[in-house]
Amino acid sequence: MYIDVDTKLCAVIGHPVRHSLSPTIHNAGFQSLGLNYVYLAFDITDVESCLRGMRAMDNFRGISVTIPHKETVIPFLDEIDEIAKKIGSVNTITHEGDKLIGTVTDGIGTLNAFMRAGIDLTNKRILFLGAGGAVRAVAFTFAEKTRPQQITILGRTPSRLERLMEDLKKAYPYLQFREGYLHEDFEEDIRTHDIIIQGTPAGMSGHSEDKFHFPYHLLTPQHIVMDMIYRPLYTDLLLNARRKGCKIITGIEMLLEQAGLQFEIWTGYPAPLEIMRKSLEKLLK
Repeated sequence: MYIDVDTKLCAVIGHPVRHSLSPTIHNAGFQSLGLNYVYLAFDITDVESCLRGMRAMDNFRGISVTIPHKETVIPFLDEIDEIAKKIGSVNTITHEGDKLIGTVTDGIGTLNAFMRAGIDLTNKRILFLGAGGAVRAVAFTFAEKTRPQQITILGRTPSRLERLMEDLKKAYPYLQFREGYLHEDFEEDIRTHDIIIQGTPAGMSGHSEDKFHFPYHLLTPQHIVMDMIYRPLYTDLLLNARRKGCKIITGIEMLLEQAGLQFEIWTGYPAPLEIMRKSLEKLLK
């Protein structure tokens, strides 16, 4: 890597960001294509000053936004795309001329992961476990871009769940939505849905306190199961689903696909996804 006055800077901002895998993914992509870009991680608490600095530096090309800033960045942007407006959050900022433009790649990235796995979401009954920011982005994107038969969301925090469901129903009144709570018995939801997407911290390394009782015995080979967690790469949910013959999608696929979209927005080049994947797998191992 050669750094000079023409080097383009991209970065992830959040608080904290020490755990972020984004520098590994993006720098592997930049280096493989010989692009004069570098990607860093910044632990930021003052979002307004950070984005003012981005405006002042022509070479500051892009920012990945992670918790807790996905909503707080919005007032300091010049434009955000329509799906980001509906979701109410941004995970990608691009410096174009004198403008900062916001978008969301989490949802499209997850949709691409399903498509790459050969899974058509048309007329499917989709069950989300959790109602946090990542689930919100994916649920809105699936409602916007696919034709599911039904979307069901089981949450743990009533206020967050109710707000998400209210926003979804208002934006897509022609779709069928249902809500429920994870602390209740959700066995019937497992039986009646085709696709299960786990979006809570349950099963994540270092989150042993986050658990819910999953009825693994109800899984069948007809189920498709995705876990948004990527540490560990194969969670208990995915291991049990695979034993039951389900098709599984790991959290690394969502992470990789959304990063690939950011890469393409910022560089104008197709993302070298396999090289980015290998760098990520090596780090996770």
